[in-house]
This record gives sequence, C-alpha cells and structure tokens, in this order.
Amino acid sequence: MSEKRQLPTRCPSCEKPLEVKRLRCNNCETEVDGSYPLPAILHLSQEDQEFILEFVKNSGSLKKMAQHMNRSYPLVRNRLDEVIENLKKLEQ
Repeated sequence: MSEKRQLPTRCPSCEKPLEVKRLRCNNCETEVDGSYPLPAILHLSQEDQEFILEFVKNSGSLKKMAQHMNRSYPLVRNRLDEVIENLKKLEQ
C-alpha cells in the first residue's frame, strides 16, 4: 500500500510556515496568484487531521467516535483534548 503524501506546511530550510502562492483550476486552467496562509488544520499532524475528519463525520459525537474507533469514551475525550491543545499551540 502506498503512503499518503501530506501537503508540506513548513519550509524545509528554516522551518517557518509555508503559504500558498498559486492555485490552479484543472478544468479551465485559470490561475490565482497571491500569498495566502494555510488553514490551521493543515498544520496539524496527519493523525490529528484524520481524527477531526472522523469526528465531524460522526456528528461531533464522542460517543459515536468511541464506537467507531472501538475505544472507551474517556480515551476518545482525551484524544480530542490533545487535538484541541495542538490547535491552541498553533495560535501562539
């Protein structure tokens, strides 16, 4: 199985956050050029991003997440708290 490639969010040279420079439509080839910050969620680890996606798909229900992940409610609650803390660190 091939590994999913993750969008780089940090400069490989200086570790500062990267920004989007150009967007392109594959359909009509329109291009938008500028400097746009990446959403905070993209600065999270792949694991945190996948947790958030599953959380939303489970209607934001920790009970449903616990069932989906086959984990206890407190474990899933702690995992959500970790993701929240990681998001808060990005704001600093």
